[in-house]
Amino acid sequence: MARATQIFRKARKAFHDLNLLKILQSEITHELSSTPCQNYENNSTSSDFTVEHDSLKSQDVVLRRKLDSGEEVVISALLGPLRLGYEGAFPRDILMKICVSKPGVSSLLQFDCGVSENGHGGSPFELYNAYYLPSSDCLGPSVYRGPSFSSLDPRLQDALKEFLISRGVEERLTNFLLIHLHKKEQGQYLNWLQDVESSIAKGQSNEL
Repeated sequence: MARATQIFRKARKAFHDLNLLKILQSEITHELSSTPCQNYENNSTSSDFTVEHDSLKSQDVVLRRKLDSGEEVVISALLGPLRLGYEGAFPRDILMKICVSKPGVSSLLQFDCGVSENGHGGSPFELYNAYYLPSSDCLGPSVYRGPSFSSLDPRLQDALKEFLISRGVEERLTNFLLIHLHKKEQGQYLNWLQDVESSIAKGQSNEL
């Protein structure tokens, strides 16, 4: 009786594993044939920015630009949460942190921004927060960074956004980030599916 129970359990496990493999393979086939960004093939960022970090294992991408004045602009960007029910090509917004530093000065300005597809082929960015940091070491939660951005005079909000635009944070750059990060995520998802499929398939072959 115990032997029969053991055989039944193995058979049931093998059945569920085979079903999982079929679903994984179907999803892999779908992803390989899916090109959600096929109408948005601009893969070049603004020539003023260089890609400093873009690991296949990480979710973010880091860009850097050095201006003629000696100022440096560093952008860290990654995908935000999924927008449920959104039917456009880019179902996630981009979350950006932008740091602007001046030569010979330890302080820096940090900005929190978001980028979303506007439905007309554009990708405007919104500015959510603006911080002043005495140095890159002053990042603790108790450090006063500035007032709530929404409480600032609208003219000051607009001027801070123009400050970033003048340093190259413009639509060509945000278009690049929107396309690149969605393609990056799709590639990472496909790799994950293939890794899971390989693990399940090896487990099955070892039990045969």
